[in-house]
Formats: sequence, C-alpha cells, structure tokens
Amino acid sequence: MKALHWDGRALSLVSSAMPRKEPGAALVRVRLAGICDTDLQIFKGYMGFRGIPGHEVVGVVAEGPAPLMDRRVVAEINFACGSCTECRRGLGNHCASRKVMGIAGADGAFAEYVAVPPENLHLVPDGVPDEAAVCTEPLAAAFEILEQVQVNPADRVLILGDGKLGFLCAQVLKLTGAAVTVVGKHAGKLERIRQRSIRTEFLDGWKPSAHDVVVEATGSADGLRRAIEAVRPRGTLVLKSTVAEAHSVSLAPLVVNEVTVIGSRCGPFAPALEALAERKVAVEPLIERIYPLDAGLEAVAHAARPGARKILLRP
Repeated sequence: MKALHWDGRALSLVSSAMPRKEPGAALVRVRLAGICDTDLQIFKGYMGFRGIPGHEVVGVVAEGPAPLMDRRVVAEINFACGSCTECRRGLGNHCASRKVMGIAGADGAFAEYVAVPPENLHLVPDGVPDEAAVCTEPLAAAFEILEQVQVNPADRVLILGDGKLGFLCAQVLKLTGAAVTVVGKHAGKLERIRQRSIRTEFLDGWKPSAHDVVVEATGSADGLRRAIEAVRPRGTLVLKSTVAEAHSVSLAPLVVNEVTVIGSRCGPFAPALEALAERKVAVEPLIERIYPLDAGLEAVAHAARPGARKILLRP
C-alpha cells in the first residue's frame, strides 16, 4: 500500500507492507485522514515517533468482526492492554503500555489502510459526511473538557488560540451556556468563530482579565504564560497544547492564586458523534483543502503554513 513514512528526519511517500494486525484487530480502509497540529509537532521531534503518522481518520472496515464489516467507522487512538491497573479502572487512555495510533508505537492513518483494535472503532451515523466524521477525534478532545470541568452558565470562559482545536472547544463550551471568548491572531479564523455567535478578541491589544475557566489551545510554548495571566484566583486552567519545544514560565502564580491545572487530551467519541449528527457543532468550516495521498508531502507543507485550516488526505 501507499503511505507517508516519518523516519525521524524526513517524511516520504513510500510503498509499504500492509499493516500487521494484532490477533482480533480490524483492518480499516482509510477514506479520509486529517493532518493535526500534533502531527506537525511530531515532525519537530515530539514523542520521538518513527513510522506512519496520522490519527484523525474515517474509513470502512475491510477485515474484522462481522458486525463491523463494510461499515463506516472512526477510531479512538489509544490502543490499551486491557488488563493493567489503569485499564481495570476504565482509564485505558492512560494505560502504561498503550500504543497511540500514529504517535507512539503504532502506525497511523496517512496510508491506504490502518490496523485498529475493534473496541476502538465507532460507527458513523449515516447523516454525517466523511468530511465531518474525520474530525471526530479532535471534537472528542474538546468534549473531554466537559468530562473534567464543571462549566456553569454563569462562568466566564476564555479560549486562547483560534486554530482548529480552539474553534471546536469554543463551540463545545458554548453548549453549556457559559460566556465564551476566543483570543487569536488570525482575522479569518476569528470571523469564522464569530459566525458561530461566539465573542472574539485579537491577541494584539488584548489585556488579560480574570476568567473562571481558561483553555490554552495555542499550540505554542508562550501560550501557557498568557493563560496563567488570564485565570482568576481559584479558577481552572485547562492545557490542550502539545508542543515539542521546552516551556520556560514561572509557576508561582498558580500556587499563589490556588489555580487548578488540568491536562486534557483525548475524549469521548459518543457525544462528539452525537453533536455531529445533530449539527450542534460545525466542523466543515475548518476544512481548507483535500489532497490525494500521493501529494502528501505538499499537504503537510500546506498544513504547516501560518493560518492554515484543516488539511485532509484522501488515499
């Protein structure tokens, strides 16, 4: 099969063997794969990954359990052992021996096929197009905030970052009735957010004020400093960015102001798929272009441009 392969220094289009399946695993024929900011961080050294990247995917089961055969699916990315202490506690996303599709120890979806444990697969509702379904994983990451934080209608919520994840987090948090503001630096992206009836501010000229909940989704090392400045005493700071470069910031304000800091990563697929099916959240405005897999190197270069929206690959 064709695939994009990262060897630690360069990304290349290769002819690869079909995925090696673990016993009982499903083989998914990829219909669309999304290029994520985490993928771009991998190409800067994040996680030390080697192999086929890509973890945002919608596809059709080509081999696997009968109830899933020929069905359209999306895939959770953490491949857990199922038997360790964390797995028995229902925390498979934190399994110490887990593999993470396209990120750690398992090949991903920038290919014609990807192998996935069947328990990680979710059926896509018929009314959800591929271009929306491929965004299920990042949308689930936005819903994870609501699994971790009690957001109330009276809360002031700030999202730092007008990128793809910030756009999704803003829509999800708006569902709570809270007053949501997004701070960013791209006029076009902020306009798309305003079209969802969400308040926005330009980073230039923005002055931090005390918010109950601050979500850091800038994808930059400097975002944490700004987030700390914007959370009220005893407020909650949610960290979403995964950045390869080192952070250098004083944590003293977090102690002095007794701020609750929450790392937030992968999330539940069920509410994400429900939101897509019921059109509570719009993801299509994120999509800028779909490239064929053969043009994968060009697609990754496009995704890395400042201000780029979601770039997709179609095998």
